[in-house]
Amino acid sequence: MSITAKPFGIDLIGRQMTLYTMTNKIGASVSVLDFGAHIVSIQVPDKNGNLADVCLGFDTLEEYDQKPNYLGATVGRYGNRIAKARFTLNGQEYTLFPNNGKNNLHGGREGFDKKWWKGQGLEADGEDVVLFTYVAHDGEEGFPGKMRVQVSFAFDDQCNLTIRYLAVSEQDTIVNLTNHAYFNLAGQGDILHHTLQIHSDYVTDVDKELIPTGEFMAVAGTPLDFNQPMKVGDGVARRKECRLVDEAEGYDVNYVIRGEGMREAAVLKDAESGRTMRVLTTEPGLQIYSGQGLNLTGHGGAAYGAFAGIALETQHYPDSPNQPHFPSTVLKAGDTYQTTTVYAFSVE
Repeated sequence: MSITAKPFGIDLIGRQMTLYTMTNKIGASVSVLDFGAHIVSIQVPDKNGNLADVCLGFDTLEEYDQKPNYLGATVGRYGNRIAKARFTLNGQEYTLFPNNGKNNLHGGREGFDKKWWKGQGLEADGEDVVLFTYVAHDGEEGFPGKMRVQVSFAFDDQCNLTIRYLAVSEQDTIVNLTNHAYFNLAGQGDILHHTLQIHSDYVTDVDKELIPTGEFMAVAGTPLDFNQPMKVGDGVARRKECRLVDEAEGYDVNYVIRGEGMREAAVLKDAESGRTMRVLTTEPGLQIYSGQGLNLTGHGGAAYGAFAGIALETQHYPDSPNQPHFPSTVLKAGDTYQTTTVYAFSVE
């Protein structure tokens, strides 16, 4: 294993940004950026041993700073939506920035995806690690508590990408960290032909603004049901059978993952290349966004149109601070927030 570091542009206040690349024994690699703790590239082999980038991304710092869609970003302090950009904690109401209509999305106007994280590369036999650290101040984007956050990206010789999140706050707060990578296991084209399996019987029902209603919707008999592997495009073609898929013009929904602790949540496959990605996580939820809203230019001038990539974001549920019966996202002062997600790549 080896880690290389190279300059990746200078931010608006003159700081040099750095791109770290971890390369394993077969030449597969993962590149991560200290700006926004982004995953920039994931190069893994197909069934013939040919490498391709299976993660949508950009080639310049300016694009990561200015373009939307959170490609590969670490999002926080709260990933996903908080209704009406407000929540109450310990009897006090906190007002956030409404950057998604009247709601708060992925931390607000300048979430963790727009911050500089201090990076450190740690090489080891069989696994390399890039550790990013950021300190969020009390009141940042309206959230309470000075909070120290660590996100580590580990890549090994078996092509497992492990993301570990850790946070400690000086006062009670809420936290929900995830990564917003978009995957395309073919390395080009769209993901409609990808086969997806999700270990879930329910999703959190949402209104037209994608805010949870508080109810759980059974997936059985609907295009939301991926308990048996199904092509993403086949599900989208059935959109009229399900209000959530129809209103989103694709998938943008939080699945309630069966079980607890570290377990497999989903499996994504591309039959032509033979690439498979298993998603394992300690989190209770998995947001599936099929990329129907994409309209960007990415790596090497590639056109990222609708369905060019699919996001599988491990998380607590959206709007949990305002839904008392959802798993809690409250982090008590001095306690440790800790979650782990693995994107395990292989060929079949």
